Amino acid sequence: MKLKSPGKQRCSDLLTEFRKKGHVQRGERLYFTGVGERDVYNITAPFIDRGEPVIAGRVEPRDSEHSQVIFFHEREGLWSPRKGDPVLTLQDPFVSRIHGQLIVGGVEIFPHPTIPGRLGWRTRFYRGSEVKDLEPFAVGPDGMKDIRLVELADGRIGVFTRPQGEIGGRGTIGYVEIRSLEELTIDAIESATLLTEQFYPDEWGGANEAHLLSNGLVGVLGHIACFDEQHNKHYYPMVFAFDPSTRTASGMEVIAVRDDFPPGPAKQPSLVDVLFSGGLVRKGGGLAELYVGVSDAEAHRIVVADPFDKYEAL
Repeated sequence: MKLKSPGKQRCSDLLTEFRKKGHVQRGERLYFTGVGERDVYNITAPFIDRGEPVIAGRVEPRDSEHSQVIFFHEREGLWSPRKGDPVLTLQDPFVSRIHGQLIVGGVEIFPHPTIPGRLGWRTRFYRGSEVKDLEPFAVGPDGMKDIRLVELADGRIGVFTRPQGEIGGRGTIGYVEIRSLEELTIDAIESATLLTEQFYPDEWGGANEAHLLSNGLVGVLGHIACFDEQHNKHYYPMVFAFDPSTRTASGMEVIAVRDDFPPGPAKQPSLVDVLFSGGLVRKGGGLAELYVGVSDAEAHRIVVADPFDKYEAL
C-alpha cells in the first residue's frame, strides 16, 4: 500500500479535472428554524447523539462575525435547536469521536492583541459522553483554525493542523500524532510536520474532517482555496488519502462546486463562490452525502460518489 503525490496542485487544475468527469449532481438547501433572523451555515454532518441525528451549525447575523454554535435536530423537514443542549460561542463547528468520547470544537474569536479593530482566532475543543455533557479541555495556538482529530487503527490520535503566517504561509496542512487527549497541547500542535507537496504559496487549504478507513489509511475531507484578480474568495471541497505510517498523502480531488447547489444569498459579494466542507457521511453502495456551508449564508447537502472507496480498496 503506497500513496503517491503528484506534487503541488492548483485550484484551477483540480477544477478542470472535476469537470472532465462530467458530474451530474444537484444539492439541496437545509432549512433551520428557531434562530430568529440569523443565518445557519458551516454545519457539521449529522452525528448520532442520544439516539437521533444532530447537526451543529454556525449561527450569526448576516452583518456580523459574532457567532454561536447551536445543536439542531430535524422535525418534518425543519432543523430546530434541541432543548437543553449547550450553546457555544464559537464559529465553524466540527465533531469527531476519540476513545469513546464525543469531541466538538470550533473557532473562538477575540480582539487582536496588536492590531486595533481586528480580530484574532483560536480553536477550542470540548469533550463529553454526549452533547449535554460537553466540557472544555484543550485550546489550539492563536491564529490557527482547522485542527482536526482522528482515532487511528492502533489507538493513537492523528492531529491535522493548519498553521498560517511565517510557518504555513496562507494555510498549509500539518500532521502530528499523540497518545491521548491530554497530550493535545499547543506545543504538540505546533510540532506538526507540514505536508508541503499540496498547495502553491498563493493558495491555501485545510482539513475539515478525517475518516479512518478499513485499511488503516485516513480519508481527509478538506478545502482548497484561492483569490481571483478582484480579490474574491473561491473555496472548494476536496479530499485526499493519508497514510499515517509513512506520513504521505495522495493527490487532492475536488468533489463539488458552487454550481452544484441552488442559487442563494451570500454574506458578502466576495464570498459567492465559497463552499465550506462541513462533513461527509459514507452511505455505502458507492455513495456519500456531503454537507457544506454555502456562500457564508446557507447550509446545503449533496449526494456524491464516495471519494474514499478507491483508497479503501488499496
